[in-house]
Amino acid sequence: MKFATSVHCMDGRIQEPLLRYIRDRYGVEFVDTITEPGPCAILAGDRGNPLARSISNRIDISLDRHGSRLICISGHHDCAGNPVPRSVQEQQIRESADILRKQYPQSRVVMLWINEEWQVEEL
Repeated sequence: MKFATSVHCMDGRIQEPLLRYIRDRYGVEFVDTITEPGPCAILAGDRGNPLARSISNRIDISLDRHGSRLICISGHHDCAGNPVPRSVQEQQIRESADILRKQYPQSRVVMLWINEEWQVEEL
């Protein structure tokens, strides 16, 4: 597998540690990045939301055109776009992952958290 797909926040503090983790942990060369402020809240919310549809459209491109079979959904400490406690974000990540698993049964979906030290943890 050359590509993975990561749905994560636009926050610049998480970009490098998250992408490095995904490449190293899952042995991929490239990570297609789909960024929005607080994407786990978007995906766990109203599925009719245009942002949720936009995220899905971009995942489709990554899977269909780049052959990705790994989708990572994450949240992070101190998120300005989704300023809720970690416990709430973790629930949103779980709900998002369930939705993505149903929508993309051919893909593996993993849940990640970027902590206050900008380290990646698997949920």
